[in-house]
Amino acid sequence: MIGPNNEQLGIMSSKEALSIAEEHNLDLVLFSPNAEPPVCKIIDYGKFKFDQAKRLKEQRKAQKVVEIKEVQLSMTIDKHDVEIKAKHAQRFLSEGDKVKVSIRMRGRQQARPEIGVEIMNSFYEMIKEFGVVEKAPEIMGRNIFMILAPNKAK
Repeated sequence: MIGPNNEQLGIMSSKEALSIAEEHNLDLVLFSPNAEPPVCKIIDYGKFKFDQAKRLKEQRKAQKVVEIKEVQLSMTIDKHDVEIKAKHAQRFLSEGDKVKVSIRMRGRQQARPEIGVEIMNSFYEMIKEFGVVEKAPEIMGRNIFMILAPNKAK
C-alpha cells in the first residue's frame, strides 16, 4: 500500500485501505495485481488519467513520421537536371525523409538497363554525404528503383 504522498503504508486489508482513501477524499487504485502482495496506491484517479493522457499526447507529438519522397529520373537526363534533382533529394534527406529514386525505361531503353543503374549510382555519388542506400538499384520490369535513407548523424 502506497499513501497519497508516495509513502509506504505497509500491508493491510482492502477495507482498511478503502477507509484511508475515503478519509483523504481520494481513490484506491490497484497498480500491480499480479505482484505478491498486490500493490495499491491512494491517488486522485481523474488527475492520474489526465496526466497519463497528457504524457501520451507529448510522446505522439515528439515522434517523427518518416515519409517517402520520390525523385524521378530518366535514361536521357541531362547533367544539370540531375544536379537539380540531387538538390531536391538532399533537402528531403536533410529533413529526415526517405527518398525513392526511380527511372522508367521506354522503348529501346529496356534493352540497356545497366545505363539506368549507372545513372542511379552517379546520382547517389552526388548526395552520399546526406544519405545512405537502404535498397540498392533494382530492375523491376520497365522501372529501376533505389531507396535512400537519411544519415543517422543528421
